[in-house]
Amino acid sequence: MSKPDTIILIHGFWVTPRSWEDWIAHYEAKGFKVIAPAYPGFEVEVEALRADMTPIENLTVAGVVDKIAGIIEGLDSPPIIMGHSAGGVFTQLLLDRGLGAVGVTLNSAPTEGVKVVPLSQLKSTFPVLKNPANHHKAVPISFEQWNYAFTNTFPDDEARRLYDRYAIPVSGRVLFDSVLGNFQPGHQATWVDYHNDKRAPLLFLSGSEDHIMPPKVQASNAAHYKSDTITETKVYDGYPHLMPSAPGWQAIADHALDWALAHAR
Repeated sequence: MSKPDTIILIHGFWVTPRSWEDWIAHYEAKGFKVIAPAYPGFEVEVEALRADMTPIENLTVAGVVDKIAGIIEGLDSPPIIMGHSAGGVFTQLLLDRGLGAVGVTLNSAPTEGVKVVPLSQLKSTFPVLKNPANHHKAVPISFEQWNYAFTNTFPDDEARRLYDRYAIPVSGRVLFDSVLGNFQPGHQATWVDYHNDKRAPLLFLSGSEDHIMPPKVQASNAAHYKSDTITETKVYDGYPHLMPSAPGWQAIADHALDWALAHAR
């Protein structure tokens, strides 16, 4: 069988596909077709989303997954799917649908049923979750909040540059609903079948210094999978949540790709 020739890169919350710009160029230079789909309504530039937050307010998990699923289903062969943060949840949801040849997540947010909530995660999300009225809003992130949650290992000037280039408000509705999903009856939007033997192999990559999604979140997420399909984890020491932009990201990108090619099916 031929190896996948296409890579899907799924961004997380508080950012757009622009956050993958270095990885896109890196993988394209290796000869891969790279698609970094935007969430519905996020097809505009960062600056436009800051000016008009309506697409963020209207965001739903189902809308994101359905859009990316449609892109994947239109490809000639199953791609490698990689997701960062919330993009890691979307990666897992897509794999559970039977899409993709293999999946890799970076500092993934948890799927339904993963109840590990580190104190640093609470501090990172508290500015949104502290006010129930934020459920219906797009909630901006200050530089101080960004620096704690995303770039805590970066020099201040670089953290500020990345904030100015990447940061957008977050959907309060999606964040609230994701947190409350473990406390509501029935399956919610981020549920996956942890016993799905048909799911493609999955690798969780974590940064040891990640405040918003620490390694224990991914370790618990991986441990929930009880299928016969390969599920592995790896922790990178010294890396924060914004792993795709941290110094040395090239080695992480290469490891993710090598693992994906070795395990794709």
